[in-house]
Amino acid sequence: MRSDAITLRQLRALLAVDRHGSLTAAAAEIGLTVPAIHSQVKGLEAALDCSLVRRKSDNAGSELTAEGRAVLDAAGRIEGILSQCMTEVQAIARGFNGRVTLGVVSTGKYFGPWLVKMLHQRCPETEIALRVGNRETIIAGLDRGTLDLAIMGRPPRHPPVEAQALGAHPHGLLVAPDHPLADGGRADIDRLLENVFLSREEGSGTRILMTRYLDRIGEGRVVDFLEMDSNETIKQAAMAGLGVAFLSLHTVTEELASGRLVRVNLPDLPIIRQWFLVQPAGREARAVVGRLRDHILALNGAYLPRLD
Repeated sequence: MRSDAITLRQLRALLAVDRHGSLTAAAAEIGLTVPAIHSQVKGLEAALDCSLVRRKSDNAGSELTAEGRAVLDAAGRIEGILSQCMTEVQAIARGFNGRVTLGVVSTGKYFGPWLVKMLHQRCPETEIALRVGNRETIIAGLDRGTLDLAIMGRPPRHPPVEAQALGAHPHGLLVAPDHPLADGGRADIDRLLENVFLSREEGSGTRILMTRYLDRIGEGRVVDFLEMDSNETIKQAAMAGLGVAFLSLHTVTEELASGRLVRVNLPDLPIIRQWFLVQPAGREARAVVGRLRDHILALNGAYLPRLD
């Protein structure tokens, strides 16, 4: 194997083949002829002494081998690091001391902009980019190097990260004010479990936490879920009376204050988790990233929504 023979053009050819599933479509995307992109892939295979691309079993296009998948993962990380480098250089050219990309999970969008405002006031010499995404997107950004720091609930096992607690993150059950469970008294568990539960997609941190809670209080009883793709949609559905929502209470401060949603009174609610600031482990952080991390920690959760 000869790593010194690998070029960015070869790696980008492989990325394009994976995106489109054929040499022809990949060539069209990056402006090469089919023989040229074939040559790029063959050059990469020669440098690594293995096969990276093969014909699909039905002969309808191409797919990557296991070795190709491994190279693809590395190529994606290289592209992410190069992208970060370009934005860093641009920030310095504009007079900043660097650029930091901060990711927050979707639930964090309710306080992320306030945090960025506070950080701008404390370190105006630093350019800060805020990126909001679901848990999988944020984890991928940490893994590929496109995010310097991230705020999320449960830190991932992979990639390895360094995590520091930022503050309490309460979750609870919510219903419309005219819902039978909104009477202010202690809700009946059997009556609760007869309802439809408005839920995020499987794999989301909120969905996992809700499922564990319902399994515990219902002793494994099967309940009905209505899956929705965002917290905003779940809030609107709960206010319309479509079911019971389980959400971070940081996403519903305005609705609780105005009475458009009310909390269900049940044992062990609200569930208190933590917000964490995470950054990739095993990498030496740039000085500008370290300074911003210290500023976030020094704020001691002042940007988090306040609940009665």
